Amino acid sequence: MSLFDDDFYSTKVSRWDQWSPGGWRRKAPWIWPALGGAVVMLGVVLLFSVGTGSKTVETAAAISPSAPAASGAIAPGDAHQLASDSVVRMVEKVGPTVVSIIGSQKEGEKASPRGGTRGLGSGVIFQKEGDKVRIVTNNHVVEGFNQLDVVTSAGEQRKATLLGRDQMTDLAVLEMDGSGIKQVAEFGDSRTLKAGQTAVAFGNPLGLGYAPTITQGIISWPKRTIPVSLGQQGEYDWEMDVIQTDAAINQGNSGGALVNLDGKVIGINTLKVADMGVEGLGFAIPITEAKPVIDTLISEHKIKRPYIGVVTQDLQSFAGTEVLKLPADVKTGIIVLDATGPAKEKGLKTNDVIVELDGKPVSSTLALRKYIYGQKQIGDSLSVTYYRGSKKSTLTLNLAELKDR
Repeated sequence: MSLFDDDFYSTKVSRWDQWSPGGWRRKAPWIWPALGGAVVMLGVVLLFSVGTGSKTVETAAAISPSAPAASGAIAPGDAHQLASDSVVRMVEKVGPTVVSIIGSQKEGEKASPRGGTRGLGSGVIFQKEGDKVRIVTNNHVVEGFNQLDVVTSAGEQRKATLLGRDQMTDLAVLEMDGSGIKQVAEFGDSRTLKAGQTAVAFGNPLGLGYAPTITQGIISWPKRTIPVSLGQQGEYDWEMDVIQTDAAINQGNSGGALVNLDGKVIGINTLKVADMGVEGLGFAIPITEAKPVIDTLISEHKIKRPYIGVVTQDLQSFAGTEVLKLPADVKTGIIVLDATGPAKEKGLKTNDVIVELDGKPVSSTLALRKYIYGQKQIGDSLSVTYYRGSKKSTLTLNLAELKDR
């Protein structure tokens, strides 16, 4: 049964996806099956609402354990009041910095009298530069839209410009006119989080008015690694480190803030597990890991990553391996379905099976991706050991950057 089966994170990727700096380059347009916020069986859904259908949403109750009263201790009622006051002060501090983001004029979509597909997500104003303010949100909130509008917590609607986005980290940065905006969010340190800490989620779930909705919960786990897929069909091809929280988050919360009681942003809400009988499984991108990506998107407008130039499938998931004529002891590796760029220039071909990188065994596309992104830079040399039929060979190539097309 699939844990990640939706339009962005799913268990399967197309076998014709391309190894590229921003993730897998599709040879066919993206399909968005989760229109109107539909959820799938035991699926992780993005907290991004597409469409115009009305929805009913349940809010999460705030739960905080109370210590038994003792001599000289604060009474449970007083402690509850103090905690409530802390949340109120935090909301007053953060609330004005949380905005709604409306995407319209979908790329490749024909003009419609009704305006066509519209997407709704959330964002956080985190920086003021001159007469402009900058907003962090999720890549999947903005990707594919030609027009982006921001609605502030006061209800003002303004045009926004996309500064940069990155599919792999699911982050994007927008810029808009900052006149009259006085508050910006403060980033905290997600490395210091502990399980059980109070967490408050801000966002605009399901378009319930543009003032942010606030839900309270705890940090279920400060650093959870989840396998994800960036395509439609195939194997896991990436892993994300995320904060797990039980604060209620729903579609439309994408790009909103996960905040601690000090009023500091500790994460950017991005996805949740949705299924009958499943509650309180939401995830946010840790802000400390997001910071360098955000800075690069502002300065470079994209994240540059190494490019090898292979379309692949894991050998162990390939039916009919006998046609590859591999030695009997070769059970794992990465089948080359197509080669471009550096790989093609150095002679890799369809049906070659990669088994080592720089002399180290590699058994999956996920392992290949993690090695190249984690250990290599654009321009570095890479030794690739592969089988062509029963013959084992090694070649050396230089990693390139795949330019936008």
